[in-house]
Amino acid sequence: MLAELPFWILALLTLVGIVAGFVDTLAGGGGMLTIPSLLLAGLPPDAALATNKLQGSCGTLLATWYFVKRGQIQFRRLLPGIAACALGAACGTLTVQYLPKEALQQALPLLLAVVALIFIFMPSLGSVAREARLPYGKFALAAALPIGFYDGFLGPGTGSFFMLALISLRGYTLQNATIEAKAYNATTNLVSLLVFLIGGKIVWLAGFAMAVGQILGARLAAGLIISKGNRLIRPAVIAMSLIMSAVLAHRYWF
Repeated sequence: MLAELPFWILALLTLVGIVAGFVDTLAGGGGMLTIPSLLLAGLPPDAALATNKLQGSCGTLLATWYFVKRGQIQFRRLLPGIAACALGAACGTLTVQYLPKEALQQALPLLLAVVALIFIFMPSLGSVAREARLPYGKFALAAALPIGFYDGFLGPGTGSFFMLALISLRGYTLQNATIEAKAYNATTNLVSLLVFLIGGKIVWLAGFAMAVGQILGARLAAGLIISKGNRLIRPAVIAMSLIMSAVLAHRYWF
């Protein structure tokens, strides 16, 4: 399959990766661009999903590294949540092979629409830091574990769910929640990527071509998250949550 991908397709995948990396780092939803692009490039569905995890992992890792280097993420305090995310993602990735996911697929468009409506009708949510309702250990069990499971089981909207959980349970601003969510997202992506590596489904040339774009887009968005903060993140999250809700409603309801 590698020999069948001409240079112009690889170049287009890189361009798609730039846009997807920017969108995914800022508000989530980049998979709506990358997976269809990989399918159009001729990859089978299972290979497209596996290759998508490769390029997506590169974007979330770059964003996480960028925030760590600038002192925005303290890994030591995140270890309980990261461990819970990894466990949840592993369980979700294994469970999806045995359990039907149609019910969750049907509910997902509504859940994403609710996320958008919360940010629309609660404009002060995440504007200032508030007292945490849960310490990190309890947050790991109450939120990081189930969201990690969801990401391994299904996936779309994971970043939005992490952000909302960090704001409501940890008292974060939207900016800080977006930053910390990248570390959790990187964890779940890497766990899923490991499973796909074992399965041997990744098309490396396509994945690396798109990963180059992901890294560039993620780097640009990470800088804007720090410099622009909530003014940029809030409308982006609302827009992407509504777009994902509409796309997934069309896919699963009609």
